[in-house]
Amino acid sequence: MQALSTRHLLGIKHLQTSDIQLILETAKEFKEVINRPIKKVPSLRDITIANVFFENSTRTRLSFELAEKRLSADVINFSSASSSVKKGETLLDTVNNILSMKVDMVVMRHSSPGAPVFLSNKIKANIVNAGDGTHEHPTQALLDAYSMQEKVGDLTGKKVAIIGDILHSRVALSNIYCLQKLGAEVMVCGPSTLIPKHLPKLGVKVGHNVKEALAWCDIANVLRIQLERQQIKYFPSLREYSLYFGINKAMLDELDKDIVLMHPGPINRGVELSSDAADSDQSIILNQVENGVAVRMAVLYLLAQKN
Repeated sequence: MQALSTRHLLGIKHLQTSDIQLILETAKEFKEVINRPIKKVPSLRDITIANVFFENSTRTRLSFELAEKRLSADVINFSSASSSVKKGETLLDTVNNILSMKVDMVVMRHSSPGAPVFLSNKIKANIVNAGDGTHEHPTQALLDAYSMQEKVGDLTGKKVAIIGDILHSRVALSNIYCLQKLGAEVMVCGPSTLIPKHLPKLGVKVGHNVKEALAWCDIANVLRIQLERQQIKYFPSLREYSLYFGINKAMLDELDKDIVLMHPGPINRGVELSSDAADSDQSIILNQVENGVAVRMAVLYLLAQKN
């Protein structure tokens, strides 16, 4: 049996292409499982997994929890909002206290970039990065790639435009690394204030015209405006952002081809996407949510083999 080259999933940057391909192939098998009448398999029956979330999350936490339960793992959930972190407990102390309950794997979201890497050097459990600050969100990139492959096949030579708030997005960076390793061409598009200056060094195209980006791409992955991370104003108003960078069904209909429309959620309807675009036949947004469970099952299953 093939195995991952790593015992943690900390980011896409340091994954080998063979690791990505193995995860996506394994996810196909698990997608069949979750579409059966009996959706559980005993693959992780003796494994205990802690979901340790220091930031708010709905989709990612529920998706991981469902993936863990589908694999028959024992699950404990930790939220910093109702924990001793509020009393000043450190990250390491918090996690060590959880591990002393004999936990095998930690799924972690934290507002500080690099927190999962720091933890992986301090503890023995497998670490899965469920998002670290504005750095990476590896399982989102993997489920996005899986959803793209399901829709358009091999991604070699395919053109993917990532549109929106690139500066504050951990999804964008993980997607860039993942798509490039799978042979796709990547463009980022948004206001110049929301595109990091270093991005051209990663070998991506940079654009500021949404209509041109849509005409160029086969797949558009639209990102949410992350107002909660913006300490200063990066554009005059949401209305103006929507006017220049929002996507609606009429814009898709003007294209001389059908493109695939994606969004990692949650959607700010009427800002980055209109409802008629988000709910159109070209949208695979709900497929992404479904595929997220299968991909996270694959990641957890493969990492458990490294124990």
